[in-house]
Amino acid sequence: MTAPKLSLTTTTADEATADAVIIGTVMDRERGEHASLAPGGEGIDAAFDGKLEEVLATLGATGKQDEVVKVPTMGRLPAALILAVGLGKGEITQDNVRRASGAAARALAGTDRAVTTLSAVDLQGAVEGTVLGAYRFVGYRSEPGDAPVARVDLVGPAEGTAKDHRATIKAATAIGEAVCTARDFVNTPPNDLFPAEFATRAAAIGKAAGLDVEILDEKALKKAGWGGVLGVGMGSSRPPRVLRLHYKGTKPRKRIALVGKGITFDTGGISIKPAANMDEMTSDMSGAAAIVATMVLAAKLKYPLEITATVPMAENMPSGAAYRPGDVLTMYGGKTVEVLNTDAEGRLILADAIVRACEDQPDYLIETATLTGAQIVALGKRTAGIMGAEEFRDRVAEIARATGEGGWAMPLPEELRSDLDSKLADLANVTGHRWGGMLAAGLFLREFVPDELPWAHIDVAGPAYNSAGPWGYTPKGGTGQPVRTLAAVLADIADNG
Repeated sequence: MTAPKLSLTTTTADEATADAVIIGTVMDRERGEHASLAPGGEGIDAAFDGKLEEVLATLGATGKQDEVVKVPTMGRLPAALILAVGLGKGEITQDNVRRASGAAARALAGTDRAVTTLSAVDLQGAVEGTVLGAYRFVGYRSEPGDAPVARVDLVGPAEGTAKDHRATIKAATAIGEAVCTARDFVNTPPNDLFPAEFATRAAAIGKAAGLDVEILDEKALKKAGWGGVLGVGMGSSRPPRVLRLHYKGTKPRKRIALVGKGITFDTGGISIKPAANMDEMTSDMSGAAAIVATMVLAAKLKYPLEITATVPMAENMPSGAAYRPGDVLTMYGGKTVEVLNTDAEGRLILADAIVRACEDQPDYLIETATLTGAQIVALGKRTAGIMGAEEFRDRVAEIARATGEGGWAMPLPEELRSDLDSKLADLANVTGHRWGGMLAAGLFLREFVPDELPWAHIDVAGPAYNSAGPWGYTPKGGTGQPVRTLAAVLADIADNG
């Protein structure tokens, strides 16, 4: 996907030469269901002799979040169209602006040029929302339809210098593009993105960003004892891979390990899933996609950190060669696991990767995956579950909410740990009951994390894939979560240790 060209403008929105002008509206409790203009729309309102709110009321505008109302200017402005986008009620947050900008960018598909006043309210939110809202994945369509809006001019905030604003635009564009990179991976069909191809494509963009790259094939994995990855992948005719990416910034302040689940398609294996909605399991590599995109972003933004990503990739298929319930796998590092359910495969490949990642002696470990359906049951489709060492877990959850991606800290109850005891091996891969499934998966992963290491797991089973209609800056299909959370956590570690 090509992002819109974004540039700072010194021309006021009411004088700008463009096809459309984007303004914000807010819900006004005192005026019932009618919308009020958000800051930045004053010049546009003056062109309507102060009666733009009356016009919007006639058109039914309420100012609710993501609402888009189109108003023809009838020659009152150089632009032919006003796009009034709702910011919701209450205080205007960065994510309100991000969502409104995303809705506007989607509505402007096929437009050559627009100017936005939302950037005067929050520049970072407007840039990220525009890039994310303009996203389209059309490579498999014979008729691609309208192209994304080609150019958006940004009215700068009153505070700060033009140099500061340009730096914000550059960083926010890079973050938006990283999210879109992850979306592209998730949306690519599994017949074209099997483990070897995923590793090859990810390695290519990693090398282009200046990262050190290593790909382990099935022979290297067998030699090194990656029993979880090999066990999960043995049922597929397309063998597994592990991708390692390394970035070292100038004078790195901390060493970070990143791990992401890369199941390129998940049938459930012998413990096969129901057919309904199985097509969405093309998204079971969303964690890996987010980690790869975040590594490229880290290099672009030159974080003063040393970051190594370990990304296991496999396809979980049923066949005569597939691993079975009742098998015992010897994981990387020597721990043994009894397989009770082959559809609990993500934790097996993550366990291998966690042990390898921790051999690099990181100061922090962050891993992410579409790990459990229990996450969706507990928290819904938009809120990630975050587990791990309590202090770091809470820090990551707070940052996730601040980015607008959302996340909630979840416990790792000790009473559930004994339910993972195995009659044969060091532990079993599931508890044998349905209670606390997300938490039990977190407890399983904890078995492979060294004591005292600050670590966090982000379960994005729901948030990583939107099976409903688009909203805000979120399209249907791959969402790119949790790239923005990962980026914000890395930035926070760079700033605060």
